[in-house]
Amino acid sequence: MRLTIRSCAALLALGLAGCGAPDGEVARAVGDLREARDADLNEIMLTVADPAESIAYFRRLAAQEPAAIAPRRGLATSLVRAGQAREGVAAWREVTAHPEARPADSVELADALIRTNDWDAAEQVLDAVPPTFETFQRYRLEAMVADSNEEWSRADSFYETAVGLTTTPAGALNNWGYSKLTRGDYAGAERLFTDALRQEPGLFTAKNNLVLARGAQRNYKLPAIPLDQTERAQLLHTLALAAIKQNDVAIGRDLLRDAVDTHPQHFEEAARALRALDGGATN
Repeated sequence: MRLTIRSCAALLALGLAGCGAPDGEVARAVGDLREARDADLNEIMLTVADPAESIAYFRRLAAQEPAAIAPRRGLATSLVRAGQAREGVAAWREVTAHPEARPADSVELADALIRTNDWDAAEQVLDAVPPTFETFQRYRLEAMVADSNEEWSRADSFYETAVGLTTTPAGALNNWGYSKLTRGDYAGAERLFTDALRQEPGLFTAKNNLVLARGAQRNYKLPAIPLDQTERAQLLHTLALAAIKQNDVAIGRDLLRDAVDTHPQHFEEAARALRALDGGATN
């Protein structure tokens, strides 16, 4: 068997005597190397590769290995990652029908269904997942489904469990806070958005939601959080709209002026709202 210098070095790292090792050991080592290489390539395709390239790659693998589940998982993941959720649902259904399917595959199917706004189907899929399968993703989706059903106590319980199962809870805390915001629990939402920003200070969605929660309580001061100039202007604009919505029009006008003055470039959206107010329109 003819091996490259790089292959020989890798085989030596595996503890072989060199390229002169017995043929059986060399064959097994080469097989291991190929598996490791393929696993690394699959990971690259699932994370940093162009989505279209990733889809084509896994479609090719699935055609070459029609009985294997791994290429089908890769294709389903790639389709969802590319924003093709409906195609992703079909691909995940094929995965979950495979004899080697795992509960995690059903959870991914539920995620794809939620992305297509098929909440009832997602709930049915999650209900069929064994209760002993406890992961962050499973409970995050359970919380979202409970939110969609306005089952607030269940949603809170699922969000709390999800947050405890991850080392990066900022996104889940933000979602939980938004759930509280839609229920009218503005103080509770504010606490959760603040917690999210402690975990991930750069999460702008949580910054904007925090300002919405404060504005709903008629607190029109920006929170003491790290902001660049553009973010500050955008949040002032958000506060202004919250004030106007609550008929605090004079405060809203002042906040819009601050937003226009603060933005490092021309802030057309805030300027347009200010012109509408000065023209007598308050909606």
